[in-house]
Amino acid sequence: EKCGLTGTHLGCEHGACGACTVLLDGQAVRACLIFAVQVDGQEVTTVEGIAGDDGELSPVQSALRECHGLQCGFCTPGFVTSITALLRDNPQPTDDEIREGLSGNFCRCTGYQGIINAVHRAASCTESPAE
Repeated sequence: EKCGLTGTHLGCEHGACGACTVLLDGQAVRACLIFAVQVDGQEVTTVEGIAGDDGELSPVQSALRECHGLQCGFCTPGFVTSITALLRDNPQPTDDEIREGLSGNFCRCTGYQGIINAVHRAASCTESPAE
């Protein structure tokens, strides 16, 4: 395990906390609200699939570590998948857009500022070169 950056977690079982967030065809969804039969034929990516094939941390995972965006690590897998989807849809979000985009993910330890800083850092690391 890499600093709590792996392991999809079951949290509230009501879709409220975001701990079980996975990507379903690239969209962040709560695994606790989805039946297996509903995902037949779709691509499910858990936090374990976010890192590179060689085990190298993704820009989101690295930024969370560098910006102290995790403490106990329980919420971290859900944040990793949610941030990954957020940055795919909005590569340069404002603080308000980050707060809105991650409003379904609860953290009891960090106070969120490190997570917001990590989103900005990951965004700057994944910027596409000008076309």
